[in-house]
Amino acid sequence: MTDKPNHLPERLALLADLNAAQYLTEGLLTGKEDVPAIALNKITEPLPHAGESRAELEPVRDLIDDAMHGFRDGKVTAADAWLAPRLHATLRLSRREAADRRLWNYLALGVAPDYVVWRHLSEPKKDGELPKVASTRFRGPAYTQAFARLWWAAELFRNGSDYAPVATVCAHQDMLNTALRLDVIDHRPTAQAIVRLITRATVRTGREINALVAAINASAATLMYDVVAPDAERDGRPLQAWIEAAESAPAVPRRALPEGPDEEKTPETSVAVLVDHFTELFAEVPVRGKAAADDTKASEL
Repeated sequence: MTDKPNHLPERLALLADLNAAQYLTEGLLTGKEDVPAIALNKITEPLPHAGESRAELEPVRDLIDDAMHGFRDGKVTAADAWLAPRLHATLRLSRREAADRRLWNYLALGVAPDYVVWRHLSEPKKDGELPKVASTRFRGPAYTQAFARLWWAAELFRNGSDYAPVATVCAHQDMLNTALRLDVIDHRPTAQAIVRLITRATVRTGREINALVAAINASAATLMYDVVAPDAERDGRPLQAWIEAAESAPAVPRRALPEGPDEEKTPETSVAVLVDHFTELFAEVPVRGKAAADDTKASEL
């Protein structure tokens, strides 16, 4: 298994896609080899905010170590719900900064390749083929890359400063695997309405979540959610103040959820409108395996 990188620098950095590609060896992807950290750090670029506290590498590495330690005896997927809000609150990025793939390349290869292997190594194959990590977990789109997917889940599903919805979403792998791919999730009332249906147990299984999200996305082609369920006007000042406050902020709490930017929460009336609409949608959506399960229950009565 890949070990914790040695020779870690003091600051986070940027690693270009082409430079990252040369380190995606079979040995790394199977967890048998480490990333040559010294060589890698010679070809990185500094962050635009390299002089700020939020560019320090150690708090991020400590957080990742705590995630691996805290979930070492359980199901590793459970680490997502714990790590996502805390990673978001530690990095304190703007969306523009988070859209730079070079940062996530560096986190995966320069800061914590051992985490990527620990979290995303496939199950052993019956044919004797070695378990392997998909290369897109190291260098890939935001909905697949190991750290980008967590940051964007936290960004899109937090409700103002409240990260509780993020923990709910990240506890369901189908939400991470499906919803993050859809543009409609950028509409906050839509995102919060989906969370509400999960917390109410209107949808329970992965198949139900996938069916609901697909129906919501299809419905968006004819119903403009931002018209029937308007969001509050976004004010960039709370986010900027939160980013600037990183200079004096303590490490994120490990037991309680951290607090995000003090932005206005999603309008409750808009969330309620979409909860009703999505509930009606879901009632008409075919869910693979659901009819057979319902028939079995009915026969048992």
